[in-house]
Amino acid sequence: METLAIRIKIGDREYPMRVKAEDEAKIRHAGKLINEKLRKYKSEFGLDDNQDLLAMVAFDCMVESLETNEVNTEDSEHIRASLAQINSLLSNAL
Repeated sequence: METLAIRIKIGDREYPMRVKAEDEAKIRHAGKLINEKLRKYKSEFGLDDNQDLLAMVAFDCMVESLETNEVNTEDSEHIRASLAQINSLLSNAL
């Protein structure tokens, strides 16, 4: 497992990290998305305090994560029900 030493800039700070080579693009993309959200909140709300901006981004990301988990749970339940129905049909056919 090869690791790379990279630096990710979030807001006006750089953070050194060691990441797996296969995760580098994903981590850089995550940093880019965070910075885009920081700029969005800064322009929308006129905030200059980085701590407030980062708190808003963290809150927004958590809400998105909860919504995604909720959708995934609903999808999983639907898939389980469909598989159970298919299994029942197959059992009856045999």
